[in-house]
Amino acid sequence: MNVSDAIEARFSARAFKPDPMPRALVAEILARAARAPSGGNLQPWRVYALTGAPLADLKADVAANPFGETPEYEVYPANLWEPFRTRRFENGEQLYAAIDLPREDKPARLRQLARNGELFGAPVGLFFTLDRKLGPPQWSDLGMYMQSVMLLAVERGLATCAQEYWARYPQTVARHAGLPDDHMVFSGMALGYGDPAHPINAWRSTRDDADLWCELKGFE
Repeated sequence: MNVSDAIEARFSARAFKPDPMPRALVAEILARAARAPSGGNLQPWRVYALTGAPLADLKADVAANPFGETPEYEVYPANLWEPFRTRRFENGEQLYAAIDLPREDKPARLRQLARNGELFGAPVGLFFTLDRKLGPPQWSDLGMYMQSVMLLAVERGLATCAQEYWARYPQTVARHAGLPDDHMVFSGMALGYGDPAHPINAWRSTRDDADLWCELKGFE
C-alpha cells in the first residue's frame, strides 16, 4: 500500500470487532511511527497501550464518572467562528445521520457520545502524553507521531479513531496507565479491527476543496 492509498483509506472508526491484538503488532506500529519528525529531534511523545484487564478497569472508571474531570485543555475555542463552527456542526449532524439518530433524540446522542469512553469497542486503547513543560511546537510533533501511527495501522488492515475526548479524564488515565506526575494526557486512540458491517463505519467526513484554504503562488 502506498502513502496516498493509506491516507485515502484512513478514517475515524467508531465500531470495532472484539478480536484481540497481538502485542508484537502493536509494539511494531508504535516503534515504526517514531520516524515521525520532531523539532530538534526531541521525540516528545510518550505512549501507553492498554488492553485486556487494564483497559477494562479504565473503562469501568470512566463509565462511573460520565461528567469527566477537569480537562487538560479546551479542545475547541469558545464561541467558534466561521468556517470552523459550520464545519463542526455539519460533521456532527452527518455522523448522527449515519446511524439514524435525529437531533431531537438527545438521550441517544448522549449514549453515542459515551461510546468514546468505551473506545467504541476497540480491544486496544492508546494514550499519548508528553511532559507538561513542553509547548505547542511539541504538541504538533506529537500530532505528527499520531498520524504516523494511524497510517501504519491502515497498512496493516487495522482501524483507528483519534480521541481528544480522553483529555477529559486526565486523572483516570494517569492512574491506570501509571503516568508520571509531570506528564499530561494529550489524546487517546482506539486501535483494532474495524467492524465493516456497522453503518457508522460507512460514513466519511467531508473535506473542503483545496482552493478554499490553499494558495499557490509563483508557479507557472
